[in-house]
Amino acid sequence: MHYVYILKSQKCKNKVYIGYTSDLKKRLSSHSAGSTYTTGRFRPFELVYYEAFKSKIDAQKREKQLKNYGNALGHLKKRLIHSLCSVT
Repeated sequence: MHYVYILKSQKCKNKVYIGYTSDLKKRLSSHSAGSTYTTGRFRPFELVYYEAFKSKIDAQKREKQLKNYGNALGHLKKRLIHSLCSVT
């Protein structure tokens, strides 16, 4: 399986990270350990959302869509409003 995921920084209120991986558990550990350059200074993170794909190409397209096209991420953020806010 291939995964597109969204992490929310617990340190910086509005910081989210979108990524792609074929091993979600290992990738989350790497983010938590600070071994990922782009996210190290914003940790700790929590996983707020992921999508699973059988096709690597489909997962990569979805990651690119979320990163490069504001509407796609905006619509997803509206669906995840309570997960992205500190409100439970």
